[in-house]
This record gives sequence, structure tokens and C-alpha cells, in this order.
Amino acid sequence: MKRILKKLYDFSSSWTGTIIIVLFIIFFVIQPFIIPSASMQNSLLIGDFLFAKKFSYGIPTPRFPLTNTKIFPDIFDNGHLLEGKRPQRGDIVIFLNPVNNNENYVKRCFARGGDEVIYKDDAFYLHLSEGDEYIKNTYPSEKIVEIAGKLWVIDPYKQTYPGINYKQKASDESLIFKRSLIETDNPSPFILMSRRLMVAGQSAVGMSPIKIAEFDTDYNSIQFNAFYIKVPQDEFFMIGDNRDNSQDSRFFGSIPYKLIIGKPWFVYFSMDSNKIPRWERIGKFVSTLDKKEYKEGELRE
Repeated sequence: MKRILKKLYDFSSSWTGTIIIVLFIIFFVIQPFIIPSASMQNSLLIGDFLFAKKFSYGIPTPRFPLTNTKIFPDIFDNGHLLEGKRPQRGDIVIFLNPVNNNENYVKRCFARGGDEVIYKDDAFYLHLSEGDEYIKNTYPSEKIVEIAGKLWVIDPYKQTYPGINYKQKASDESLIFKRSLIETDNPSPFILMSRRLMVAGQSAVGMSPIKIAEFDTDYNSIQFNAFYIKVPQDEFFMIGDNRDNSQDSRFFGSIPYKLIIGKPWFVYFSMDSNKIPRWERIGKFVSTLDKKEYKEGELRE
């Protein structure tokens, strides 16, 4: 036994052994990840350096860091060497950009396969696949409304995750899809995203326009007042916490399991726009940060 341990020690101490161990960890266990945009503010911030846990939802097919190029083919055609549990509603998830697969996105899982989602300017409505009785028994009555003969939960994660950040009332800037369908002198990030998707041959909007009798008509001559999707099985509807500034499933549709990479684990370093470390975030698990209200310089219970 001592001889085996000594050989393992000698191997791990060599350059070859060190490289193999590091690559194994990056490919199968954890991977460094930097938050590049404000789409998940205030749950995750620009300047957060974190480790992603790659085994949360199975073992994804290994890819080279930075380029996201596959090391070998997706032999099971599901993006994973080993399947695992699927993202749950409310999870923060890292997944591949569905347009080009060359970069990682991080968003919150708003809905799973079989769920229905309505989006109207200032609110999301979720009808869970478990049905009306489950909704009544799980969510407070003040969060439930009836639309088209079904029960829907209004913004179900806002109270649970204080970092979720969005405007409480519709504004001109938050009329995302209306603005993405017209030209403007000052294109918002959503319009720019829509144009990129159209150039790439993808739909500019990942939800279907719909007219709902229970809603007021805010779009004047446009014959719809909301957007709708029923999430396909084994797919996941992802939304940024800072949803007034997020490129997410409203544009590129739901995310299939094969594009799921893992979930954020813990922040190993963080600094603000002035390059000042955010000491209060360093060393914290994302699951801990996700349950606290963040103010610059402090975390509040």
C-alpha cells in the first residue's frame, strides 16, 4: 500500500501528473468563471470570480477552457458523459450560449419542462406543471391569479431570492419585445441581441405573442398584450435576475439539458468597478449570497 501511495505522490508531483490532475479537475469537477455582465445583479455581480460546480447536473462533455471546444464528440447526444438530476426551479444555472455554444451564460431557472410562462412588461406569471391544486397548496394566495381558467403564480422567486432586481412598474425601457420589433435611435441591449439573433438565423423572440383578455392592452395597434411559452420537456426557461438588462430565454427560448454545464459554487474573489475588493463576498458560497440582500460593502440578512 505504501508503495502505491508513494507512486501516486511521485506522479502527482511531476509536471505531467500535475497537468493531468488540473485538467481532470477543470473538465469534470470545477471550473473558474467570471461574471462579465449585470444580468444577474444583485445576486451575482460584475467582478465576481467564482468556481462553477460541474457535477451538479451530471458530468458534461468536457470542453477546452476559453474556447469551449469539445474534446471529443457528444456520444450520447445529450451533452453529458453521465446524466444527472435536472435544474430545479429557482436554481442559478450555468449553460452554453444556445446561439453559438462558444460562451457560458448564467441565469436563474424560472421554469421546467411542462411549465407555462406568461411575460407582460412588469411581471412574469408561472403555471406549474403540477397543476392548480399544487399551486394553491404551495404559494400564498396574494401571489396567485387566475388567467384563462388556470392558476398562475406572479413572480414566484422575488421574495425567496432578494437579489432579484427589476422594475416594479412597466416603463418605456422595459417594454422589451415591443422595442425589439421597432427601430430606435438608441438601441437597447435587447434590440442589439435581437438583431444578432436574426443575423444568426435565430428567432429574435423566444416566446409567442398572445392576447390575454384579463390584461390591459398596452401595445395599441399591435394585436397582442403579452408573451407565452410552454416549456418543452427536458428544457429550462432561464431568466436573468436583473431582467431589465438580460439576454435570456425571452429571446433565445428554453435551454435543452444538453447545454447545461453546472451551477455557481463559491466566490473566490470579487472586486468592484474601481478595482476595490469586495471582502464581504470573498469566500462565500453562492447559495449563501443568494439568500441575502446585497448592498455595496455589506450583506444584509
